[in-house]
Amino acid sequence: MIGVLLVDDDALTLELHRHYVERLDGFRVVGECTGARAAVTAILDAPRAADIDLVLLDMTMPDGSGLDVLRHVRARAASVDVIAITSVREADTVRQVIALGAVQYLVKPFTFGDFQERMLQYRRFRDQAALAAGAATQAEIDAMLGALRTAPAPTLPKGLSPDTLDRVGALLRGEPMSAREAADRLGMSRVAARRYLEHFADAGRAERAQRYGTPGRPETEYRWVR
Repeated sequence: MIGVLLVDDDALTLELHRHYVERLDGFRVVGECTGARAAVTAILDAPRAADIDLVLLDMTMPDGSGLDVLRHVRARAASVDVIAITSVREADTVRQVIALGAVQYLVKPFTFGDFQERMLQYRRFRDQAALAAGAATQAEIDAMLGALRTAPAPTLPKGLSPDTLDRVGALLRGEPMSAREAADRLGMSRVAARRYLEHFADAGRAERAQRYGTPGRPETEYRWVR
């Protein structure tokens, strides 16, 4: 199990992130902090620190910033992994966070699907790192780095809208569904919804499976896979 420390000064946000983590296999919340000083203490002080593998770190808190937390942690040579979760979008902040070793940067607000995708990428990164014990080969290094990259958006066929593709993708990342269900949720025709779902399936970002709705009538279900 990957132990996760949640750091955010907003109680409702902490509750939401805790709920999101609890929905994911292989992760568990091992602590929560509402400020920068408390986060540094939790990450650096034994024995609690031994349970923390990953920190979900906000950038703006009353007693310091997420950058302050990262600087203190790295100055003490702590190797805990960090995903920045924040509404801060300034390029200089993003650059500094990455330079201090954050493995992901997720901008608020986001859907559970966005959160799940980043967390599963991180888990694949850890799995790849575990396989590359000792001196890693170039292929193993590439696999580790590749696990943290989000796949580029597929080229859209004529007639498909990027905005609608994003809406369908966000819905599909949350739960498997049929074209009928997607159409009902998004207020579009079933034919149009199927085109977007088929596009994701053809691009390898979703998989198809048969299920039965009305007796005797199979229905294609689409499930997000990347």
